Amino acid sequence: MLIADRYRLLDLVGRGGMGRVWRARDEMLHREVAVKEIVPPSWLADRERDELRSRTLREARAAARLNHPAVVRLYDVVAVGGSPWIVMEYVPSRTLADVVDAEGPLEPAHAARIGLAVLDALHAAHTAGVLHRDIKPQNVLVAHDGRVMLTDFGLATFDGGDSAMTRPGLVLGSPQYVAPERAAEGVSTVAADLWSLGATLHAAVEGRSPYARSTAMATLSALAAGPPDPAPHAGQLAPVLAGLLRRDPRDRLDHDAARRLLTAAATGRTEPTAEGSTGSGDRALNAPADTPPASTPPARRRTVRRAALIAVALVVAAAAGVGTAMAVTGDGPRDTAGRPTARPPDGGGGPGPGYVPDRAGPPPGGRNFPPPPFPCVRPEAAGAPVLAGAPVAGERFRPPSGWVWHADTIGFRVAVPATWYYSREGAVACFQDPRTGRAFSVASGDDTDPLVRLRTVRDAAAQAGALPGYDEIRLAAADGGAEWECRWQAPYGAWLHARQQVVGAGRWTLAWITDDRDWTTAGADWTAVRNSFRPPP
Repeated sequence: MLIADRYRLLDLVGRGGMGRVWRARDEMLHREVAVKEIVPPSWLADRERDELRSRTLREARAAARLNHPAVVRLYDVVAVGGSPWIVMEYVPSRTLADVVDAEGPLEPAHAARIGLAVLDALHAAHTAGVLHRDIKPQNVLVAHDGRVMLTDFGLATFDGGDSAMTRPGLVLGSPQYVAPERAAEGVSTVAADLWSLGATLHAAVEGRSPYARSTAMATLSALAAGPPDPAPHAGQLAPVLAGLLRRDPRDRLDHDAARRLLTAAATGRTEPTAEGSTGSGDRALNAPADTPPASTPPARRRTVRRAALIAVALVVAAAAGVGTAMAVTGDGPRDTAGRPTARPPDGGGGPGPGYVPDRAGPPPGGRNFPPPPFPCVRPEAAGAPVLAGAPVAGERFRPPSGWVWHADTIGFRVAVPATWYYSREGAVACFQDPRTGRAFSVASGDDTDPLVRLRTVRDAAAQAGALPGYDEIRLAAADGGAEWECRWQAPYGAWLHARQQVVGAGRWTLAWITDDRDWTTAGADWTAVRNSFRPPP
């Protein structure tokens, strides 16, 4: 695909609930670039879709102000189908979250060196009047050549306020990395960005954020009323964490103090703690993290208790896509590390086939993985119940009892159970059973050889580590198209089972995914769905 008559999309390198990032080639300058495409999910209202597009432009404008080796460079913004696409520097890399997931928590000196690079990027941003507002391990890139870079300015602001793209009761950001004053009062400052850096470094050495809890509301309540979790593996990084994670922003380390302590931790030198704070000397580094300073006015000291009540009313935007999501209004089942889960086919309380891992903290098995290369895999069935339609004249297929015909806006027809939900993920039509999590999707294709298409998706997923324990059952040409069937192990231990089948002259891709334990039982549903699929005439 060629966009703006210049950028040729080569392969998908990242995907989430809000968009995709492609590796692409600039045909004019003959160089590789990264192209960020925004794909609003179907459940967003029109106003929220407009806000998402506005956020994309804000990200571009914020990045355009910066010229620093530790900030991913912006090259261009192009309009495709009425939506802005961002063209950026392509950095072969892993996120800090990926590094910790794959290799375990970092040594303090290594984390300190990463912290210094991110601090330099933040200093450049703050000097230019830009507040990032979304520092977290997912937005720190560790390049293959050793560079450390800060990316995703999608929530950045220029004026220190949260007024843009914010409504009453809404705080944008990832709850485990949002500073207490932002969660309680919606205040964005340089100090709030530095708090998020401290939480990110805590996650780097401990494997989880300092306020990782089972739900967003639990995280906010802990953030409002309690100290950060201990960091027993921080070593010489401990003074940095203590100074950056001070509850009162007036007692928090500033840029200069943080740089001195990070340099000391990175090189193994001893730094006097008395110089570590901007406001209260060594008190900020040695006092319990939840103890208000004696000089704090009584009204300020009541802030902690009041914030706990305010937090209950907040709607927090969690990281659910390539960058940050617009908003998450639900608070459904989550595991002990705060990741969303779905109910398994047996009706129990654990994750099911709709589970989508995020970076909220270490999974039960100690690792986490990118989402699988299958669309419409969600923690809970989204959208609305399928609307019943009438069969076309002459249709010979008779759906099972309780099924209905669905006539899609892009022309195809298919029969699905009436209790299933329908939604869209960009150009993909999604169907999911809210009870079992079984998911079915339909996507239109192109003239690419079907087998080549599926092999490309498989190879990209393998390279990204998105299919741990990958068990390939079948990948071959079939029925004039191609079929790929495989199993892999989800982070919570269960095995998932899926197939993608490319069919028809239009090269439509049908995808089916279930819990592996449910695969045989679900086979009859797949057969009925597959046999009922009718591409546009």
